[in-house]
Amino acid sequence: MSRCFNQLLLTLAVVLFAISGGRSASAQTLDEAINANFGALTEPFVNFIFSPFPYTDIPWILMWLVIAAAVFTFYFGFIQFRAFGLAIDHVRGKYSSPDDPGEVSHFQALSTALSGTVGLGNIAGVAVAVSIGGPGATFWMILAGLMGMATKFTECTLGVKYRDVHEDGTVSGGPMYYLSKGLAEKGMESFGRVLAVLFAIFCVLGALGAGNMFQANQVHAQMVAITGGASQSALNDYGWATGLVLSLALFLVIVGGIKWIARVAEAVVPFMAAIYLFTAAVILVMHYDKIGWAFGQIFMGAFTGLGIAGGIVGALIQGFKRAAFSNEAGFGSAAIAHSAVRTKEPITEGFVSLLEPFIDTVVICTMTALVIVITGVLHTDPQTGLYVWNAEVGRIATTENLSGVELTSAAFGEVFNWFPYVLALAVTLFAFSTMMAWSYYGMKAWTYLFGEGRTRELTFKIMFCLFIIVGAAMELDAVINFADASVFSMALFNIIGLYILMPVVKGELASYLARLESGEIRKNTN
Repeated sequence: MSRCFNQLLLTLAVVLFAISGGRSASAQTLDEAINANFGALTEPFVNFIFSPFPYTDIPWILMWLVIAAAVFTFYFGFIQFRAFGLAIDHVRGKYSSPDDPGEVSHFQALSTALSGTVGLGNIAGVAVAVSIGGPGATFWMILAGLMGMATKFTECTLGVKYRDVHEDGTVSGGPMYYLSKGLAEKGMESFGRVLAVLFAIFCVLGALGAGNMFQANQVHAQMVAITGGASQSALNDYGWATGLVLSLALFLVIVGGIKWIARVAEAVVPFMAAIYLFTAAVILVMHYDKIGWAFGQIFMGAFTGLGIAGGIVGALIQGFKRAAFSNEAGFGSAAIAHSAVRTKEPITEGFVSLLEPFIDTVVICTMTALVIVITGVLHTDPQTGLYVWNAEVGRIATTENLSGVELTSAAFGEVFNWFPYVLALAVTLFAFSTMMAWSYYGMKAWTYLFGEGRTRELTFKIMFCLFIIVGAAMELDAVINFADASVFSMALFNIIGLYILMPVVKGELASYLARLESGEIRKNTN
């Protein structure tokens, strides 16, 4: 118990240091103090995670994820395509039984996990990728999403197989458990325990960085955009206030645990996705004559570096990086949510989980990128070769290069001038649902490190909500760099375990498919 509270006090000290920075309130606004000092604290960590692989410009951690996705794709015989229909049947409950152990249905587990992945990575992250990597980044995002389906299948199967089901019916699962228990079965108990602890530490950091700081930051950015912009909005320098409102609202939800989070996600995720996708679809239909041209730009940009200074490598890096951040395949985070599913067959949740990267990246990210390309809010600067804001086209009278949620908002606003207000609602719902999911991920990692118990859970939830305030007050670059570095670090330890345990998944797959073919496993008639 004392270790838990000591950790909380240390975290609060970091937050207070970030806010004050040893400087007086008169010298800086609260937002400026948080931004300056937090960025300085995290810069060395960010630089290490995204340092390039020797003799290349590609970050080593990105290669780690891409190679793993390719290995799992081939090892499981392109399972993402073979099991697609079976995955849909399981989501619909065709093979489910209410008597199976677990806390939530397949659909609720998928909704909870999607609430963590379908979010501002699809809105702001895609805009970052396209503005830096050009249209070609979209091609690499799609490819990464398709390959990531196999990674997600692997880790979520293991999450259910090695989960702990407690006496009260609650579940604890995820990489912490399959790394420790699964590797112990392979005679690597100490190694597995080390990997599990390291993963849990970075999962807590990832929850604080990607799971709430980035989300809160972009909510505030959109609120500023619809209230006059960076130069006129009354909300300027009051990101902390936006963060405070979000943190209080979130706390009221997450105190209810995974069942309450799943119920809210089940209602919010389809609703918010429907609003966003419907508007994007309407825009694409209105510009149907440009869709072929847009895909041409995407394809050419993928192999020529169209519209960017960094060429093909720049497009590839941005595409894979933003896709990985958006769908989280390989990070291990979604396996925590999927572990709570009601099932006695671990492989069934592996099937369900492979739908995540498809929905998140192949569908939603692609539609966002198409809208940005088709509306022409970005163009190639003939002098620099950079893909920059097109002031001649945009409704927003600015020559500054827009990025993140502001760019996506401007693209949609080119067609519907009222859409930035709708996007503000969508962004808030996306961010809120993502924070819900990541609060659960981080809490499970926290309790793995410090032990189960309501007091320990409450400690993490309070800390999580405090960091929302920090994220809302910071600038996008500082937030997104820390968020990226935190979640990408999780993949380092998670994927080591996946390589070792993938034969276990293959055995589960072969057994289930054989029983399905023989008729031992049947669809229910409910």
